[in-house]
Amino acid sequence: MKRIFAVLVLAIFSLSMLGCASTRKNNDLEIQSLRNQVTVLEAQLQSKNEEVSGLKDALNKQEVAAAPTQEKIVTSKKLKKRVIGEVKSRPNTKQIQIALSNAGYDPGSTDGKMGKQTKDAIKAFQKANNLPVDGHVGTKAWDLLKDNLYKKVK
Repeated sequence: MKRIFAVLVLAIFSLSMLGCASTRKNNDLEIQSLRNQVTVLEAQLQSKNEEVSGLKDALNKQEVAAAPTQEKIVTSKKLKKRVIGEVKSRPNTKQIQIALSNAGYDPGSTDGKMGKQTKDAIKAFQKANNLPVDGHVGTKAWDLLKDNLYKKVK
């Protein structure tokens, strides 16, 4: 009985040691596989970075070559913007909305109505230009804003 018990304990111990070795071997294989995947991904990343650099260089060259053409496009856009009549004294709400939009402040839809979003845009413009923030376009605010009526700034 002692012998059977000793052989049984020895067999269980031997089997448990075999499992540890195979588990360790599987872990080593998995780690090596992950390292290989990382290496492949790093190579792909480097390739994509080189591709992006090449595209940026090509874009810069194209922008330099197209600079005179872009000036013509801007000029034609300015001409299209001059649909709104000249402002002689006080601007109307639609002109204020167009100027705010061209200056990069969102007045909402250009509908000629002085709504909350238009007033908020006026306040943001006044705050950015160190003017009293009251939501009304006075003489000082309009002097700064009217240049944006016919051209895109932002």
